[in-house]
Amino acid sequence: MEMKIPLDQVCVRSGLLCNRCQGLVDEGEVLDYEIEIMKMLLELEETQFKELRECVYHKAYKVDNLLILLVTSSPEMTQQKWIKIAKILQDKLNIKVRVLEKTNSIKNSAIQLLSPARVLGVNTVWMPDGSVQYVIRVSKSERKLLPAEAQLLESALTKIHSTPVRIRVE
Repeated sequence: MEMKIPLDQVCVRSGLLCNRCQGLVDEGEVLDYEIEIMKMLLELEETQFKELRECVYHKAYKVDNLLILLVTSSPEMTQQKWIKIAKILQDKLNIKVRVLEKTNSIKNSAIQLLSPARVLGVNTVWMPDGSVQYVIRVSKSERKLLPAEAQLLESALTKIHSTPVRIRVE
Protein backbone atom coordinates (compact mmCIF):
# COMPACT_ATOMS: atom_id res chain seq x y z
CA MET A 1 0.00 0.00 0.00
CA GLU A 2 1.29 3.47 -0.86
CA MET A 3 0.23 6.97 -0.03
CA LYS A 4 -2.89 7.92 -1.97
CA ILE A 5 -2.32 10.83 -4.32
CA PRO A 6 -4.49 12.26 -7.14
CA LEU A 7 -1.97 11.26 -9.82
CA ASP A 8 -0.53 7.83 -10.63
CA GLN A 9 2.56 6.94 -8.57
CA VAL A 10 4.49 5.94 -11.70
CA CYS A 11 3.78 9.28 -13.40
CA VAL A 12 4.84 11.30 -10.36
CA ARG A 13 8.04 9.29 -9.82
CA SER A 14 9.07 9.39 -13.50
CA GLY A 15 7.91 12.93 -14.21
CA LEU A 16 6.22 11.68 -17.39
CA LEU A 17 2.46 12.00 -17.13
CA CYS A 18 -0.01 9.62 -18.75
CA ASN A 19 -3.10 11.08 -20.48
CA ARG A 20 -5.26 10.86 -17.33
CA CYS A 21 -2.69 12.62 -15.12
CA GLN A 22 -1.86 15.21 -17.79
CA GLY A 23 -5.59 15.88 -18.10
CA LEU A 24 -5.84 16.60 -14.35
CA VAL A 25 -2.95 19.05 -14.68
CA ASP A 26 -4.42 20.68 -17.81
CA GLU A 27 -7.79 21.12 -16.10
CA GLY A 28 -6.11 22.74 -13.10
CA GLU A 29 -7.21 19.94 -10.73
CA VAL A 30 -3.53 19.38 -9.95
CA LEU A 31 -1.05 22.25 -10.22
CA ASP A 32 2.51 21.83 -11.53
CA TYR A 33 4.18 22.50 -8.19
CA GLU A 34 2.05 19.77 -6.56
CA ILE A 35 3.74 17.08 -8.66
CA GLU A 36 7.08 17.94 -7.03
CA ILE A 37 5.47 17.85 -3.56
CA MET A 38 3.86 14.45 -4.21
CA LYS A 39 7.20 13.14 -5.42
CA MET A 40 8.91 14.33 -2.22
CA LEU A 41 6.17 12.75 -0.08
CA LEU A 42 6.57 9.44 -1.91
CA GLU A 43 10.35 9.58 -1.33
CA LEU A 44 9.82 10.35 2.38
CA GLU A 45 7.40 7.42 2.58
CA GLU A 46 10.09 5.12 1.18
CA THR A 47 12.98 6.42 3.25
CA GLN A 48 11.78 7.73 6.61
CA PHE A 49 8.04 7.73 7.17
CA LYS A 50 6.43 4.35 6.45
CA GLU A 51 3.28 5.71 8.15
CA LEU A 52 2.63 7.85 5.05
CA ARG A 53 1.43 4.65 3.32
CA GLU A 54 -1.92 4.93 5.08
CA CYS A 55 -2.29 8.67 4.45
CA VAL A 56 -4.08 10.55 1.67
CA TYR A 57 -2.69 13.66 -0.03
CA HIS A 58 -5.60 15.83 -1.21
CA LYS A 59 -4.22 19.18 -2.32
CA ALA A 60 -1.53 21.79 -1.80
CA TYR A 61 -2.24 25.51 -1.69
CA LYS A 62 0.49 28.07 -2.23
CA VAL A 63 -0.22 31.51 -0.83
CA ASP A 64 2.74 33.84 -1.20
CA ASN A 65 5.57 32.19 0.81
CA LEU A 66 3.30 29.71 2.59
CA LEU A 67 2.53 26.20 1.35
CA ILE A 68 -0.39 24.36 2.89
CA LEU A 69 -0.82 20.61 2.42
CA LEU A 70 -4.27 19.12 2.88
CA VAL A 71 -4.06 15.49 4.00
CA THR A 72 -5.98 12.73 5.71
CA SER A 73 -3.79 11.00 8.27
CA SER A 74 -3.61 7.39 9.26
CA PRO A 75 -4.01 6.45 12.93
CA GLU A 76 -0.23 5.84 13.19
CA MET A 77 0.61 9.29 11.83
CA THR A 78 1.22 11.68 14.70
CA GLN A 79 1.21 15.47 14.68
CA GLN A 80 4.95 15.33 15.55
CA LYS A 81 5.69 13.31 12.40
CA TRP A 82 3.74 15.78 10.24
CA ILE A 83 5.75 18.60 11.80
CA LYS A 84 8.98 16.77 10.87
CA ILE A 85 7.74 16.21 7.32
CA ALA A 86 6.73 19.89 7.02
CA LYS A 87 10.24 20.87 8.21
CA ILE A 88 11.90 18.62 5.60
CA LEU A 89 9.69 20.01 2.81
CA GLN A 90 10.32 23.54 4.09
CA ASP A 91 14.09 23.05 3.84
CA LYS A 92 13.89 21.49 0.35
CA LEU A 93 11.40 23.97 -1.11
CA ASN A 94 12.58 27.05 0.78
CA ILE A 95 9.01 28.01 1.66
CA LYS A 96 7.03 27.85 4.92
CA VAL A 97 5.01 24.59 5.05
CA ARG A 98 1.92 23.74 7.12
CA VAL A 99 0.18 20.37 7.04
CA LEU A 100 -3.58 20.43 7.72
CA GLU A 101 -5.92 17.53 8.31
CA LYS A 102 -8.66 17.80 5.65
CA THR A 103 -11.96 18.83 7.24
CA ASN A 104 -15.18 20.51 6.18
CA SER A 105 -15.08 22.59 9.35
CA ILE A 106 -13.71 26.07 8.82
CA LYS A 107 -13.09 26.27 12.56
CA ASN A 108 -10.98 23.07 12.58
CA SER A 109 -8.97 24.26 9.57
CA ALA A 110 -8.44 27.64 11.24
CA ILE A 111 -7.33 26.05 14.52
CA GLN A 112 -4.75 23.95 12.64
CA LEU A 113 -3.55 26.74 10.35
CA LEU A 114 -3.35 29.58 12.86
CA SER A 115 -1.65 27.53 15.57
CA PRO A 116 0.07 28.36 17.91
CA ALA A 117 -2.35 31.34 18.03
CA ARG A 118 -5.68 30.27 19.53
CA VAL A 119 -8.96 30.71 17.70
CA LEU A 120 -11.52 32.41 19.97
CA GLY A 121 -14.41 31.54 17.69
CA VAL A 122 -15.86 31.62 14.20
CA ASN A 123 -18.76 33.89 13.30
CA THR A 124 -21.00 33.40 10.29
CA VAL A 125 -21.83 36.70 8.62
CA TRP A 126 -24.74 36.81 6.18
CA MET A 127 -24.10 39.38 3.47
CA PRO A 128 -26.89 41.52 1.91
CA ASP A 129 -26.61 39.55 -1.34
CA GLY A 130 -27.36 36.30 0.51
CA SER A 131 -23.80 35.01 0.47
CA VAL A 132 -21.97 33.95 3.62
CA GLN A 133 -18.65 35.07 4.99
CA TYR A 134 -16.85 33.56 7.97
CA VAL A 135 -14.97 35.66 10.50
CA ILE A 136 -12.32 33.92 12.59
CA ARG A 137 -11.62 35.73 15.84
CA VAL A 138 -8.11 35.80 17.33
CA SER A 139 -7.03 37.58 20.49
CA LYS A 140 -4.91 40.71 20.01
CA SER A 141 -2.33 39.31 22.46
CA GLU A 142 -1.83 36.30 20.17
CA ARG A 143 -1.50 38.21 16.89
CA LYS A 144 2.28 37.75 16.93
CA LEU A 145 1.79 33.97 17.18
CA LEU A 146 0.10 33.77 13.76
CA PRO A 147 2.30 31.74 11.37
CA ALA A 148 1.93 34.35 8.59
CA GLU A 149 0.25 37.66 7.77
CA ALA A 150 -3.49 37.60 8.50
CA GLN A 151 -4.26 38.42 4.83
CA LEU A 152 -2.28 35.38 3.66
CA LEU A 153 -4.04 33.12 6.13
CA GLU A 154 -7.43 34.52 5.07
CA SER A 155 -6.58 33.90 1.46
CA ALA A 156 -5.49 30.32 2.23
CA LEU A 157 -8.64 29.47 4.20
CA THR A 158 -10.79 31.10 1.49
CA LYS A 159 -9.13 28.84 -1.13
CA ILE A 160 -9.37 25.69 0.99
CA HIS A 161 -13.07 26.12 1.77
CA SER A 162 -14.11 28.03 -1.40
CA THR A 163 -15.92 30.60 0.72
CA PRO A 164 -14.82 34.04 1.96
CA VAL A 165 -12.96 33.91 5.28
CA ARG A 166 -11.74 36.91 7.30
CA ILE A 167 -9.52 36.98 10.36
CA ARG A 168 -10.37 39.56 13.00
CA VAL A 169 -7.88 40.36 15.73
CA GLU A 170 -9.76 41.71 18.75
